[in-house]
Parts: sequence; structure tokens; C-alpha cells
Amino acid sequence: MAQLARRFGTGPASLTDIAEEEDLPRAYLEQLVISLRDAELVQSTRGAHGGYELTRPPEQIVMAEVLRALEGPIAPMICATDDPSHLVCARSGRCTVNFMWLRVRDAIAGALDSITLADLVPPTARLGGDVAPSAALRLSPAATAGPNPLALAD
Repeated sequence: MAQLARRFGTGPASLTDIAEEEDLPRAYLEQLVISLRDAELVQSTRGAHGGYELTRPPEQIVMAEVLRALEGPIAPMICATDDPSHLVCARSGRCTVNFMWLRVRDAIAGALDSITLADLVPPTARLGGDVAPSAALRLSPAATAGPNPLALAD
């Protein structure tokens, strides 16, 4: 997805090219794009100049969508899934740690909802023009000087 974000606006990208650039087997990418296409995150074009491209600009695709398309619901434990159609653990009502797993799930989902594909692609690596990272990933001045250079700005 990061390769497609990098190429956004330049037309379809072949899986062969992406596989070579990412050092991944093409067959593996073929499996991934099925789920991504079903989730309407990518579209395919057939033909000599065909391939795959994003269905929306990278700044409009959050990583939670991508992860859910590829892996299913966000669930650190079976009892803490974000998919209401999944089975609920029979112990959930009396479990002493269920609230912790729900908070972990919500924190993970919140983090993934705040990161877009545009955030994963450095501006110097973009081929198709300007793709702005979201405000959530801009480093605060204190973060760049402090002990945690990966701290997020408020």
C-alpha cells in the first residue's frame, strides 16, 4: 500500500515492480490485493500497462482500514474484538481483565485511525505530486529534542 501511495496519480503499478522494490514474492502480493480490492482500497486495470492503484488519495486512507482488510477485526484478544459479529467469550461478563483488553484494542484502533497512507510515504519518495502527511504525525519541537524522537504532537 505504501508503494501505491508513493505512486498515487501516476497510473497503475504492476505487482512485479512492487515485488521487486519491496523484495517480496509476487505471489504473496497477489494474495494481498484480493483482500484490498474486496475492501475497495485498490482497483485493478488489465492490459499491457495495467496494475493496481489506490481508489482514494493516500491521505484519505487510514491504516486501520488497511489492517482490517488484510487481517480482519482489531482484536488483541478474542474477547476484545471490534467486530460485533464475532463470537463473544463466555467469560467476558465476569472476566477481571476484559476491560484492559478493550482499552488496548481502543488504543490500537485510535492510533491506526490517526495514521494515513500519506504519513508512511516520505515527501521525497512520492512520484505523483504532493501528498501531505496528517497533522497527527508531525513531530512536536519538544519531541525532536527530547529522549523520545517518535513522540507525536498534540
